Amino acid sequence: MNLPNSLTLSRIFLVPLLVVVLLTGRFEEREIWWGFIVFLTAALTDYFDGYLARKRQQVTTLGKLLDPIADKLLISSAFISLVALGIASAWMVVIIIGREFAVSGLRSIASAEGFTIDASKLGKSKMASQVVCISLLILGRRFPETFLYPAGRFLLWLVVVLAIVSMIHYFRRFWSQIDESIKYRKRRAYRRPIRILRRQRKGPTAAIDAGRAS
Repeated sequence: MNLPNSLTLSRIFLVPLLVVVLLTGRFEEREIWWGFIVFLTAALTDYFDGYLARKRQQVTTLGKLLDPIADKLLISSAFISLVALGIASAWMVVIIIGREFAVSGLRSIASAEGFTIDASKLGKSKMASQVVCISLLILGRRFPETFLYPAGRFLLWLVVVLAIVSMIHYFRRFWSQIDESIKYRKRRAYRRPIRILRRQRKGPTAAIDAGRAS
């Protein structure tokens, strides 16, 4: 356990607090500001845990596993809360969250096969756009006469497109790596009987050579 991993865990613990703040009582000014502060604080930990892990050379396997889980919990809970409040469209949120589950499943299979699928630049761009989109939608409900809510709705469409494109990109990376893993196992399975056969052939030959020498 180090500072970057502690920040990642704090992001997970902030998720239920965010849901409580947004969905407790009426969506009034106080809940809007507190919801925005809690969400922004949790989103900032996503930047700082990665930055500190690289700067202090504290990149760990635990951090690689927890970081995407914390991101998905934060984004999913925020979007579901916005759907419950009537701010975001349910079908768009289903696509976004469905993409998160699909990528998590791919990473689990990849881990079982012995390799990892790291976050791509496209996935990181999607994460940044999601944070800005949720922030604009929350503040846009407080200031409906401003450009904040329309900008948030536009970004929501962009997030849906990025979710689909990035999911296709992850699937392509997964299939290429899983294909290489299967080919490697087949080569090992093919070479093993050959090595055994060579050993068996060397055994009688060595015995004959020893008899001739005597």
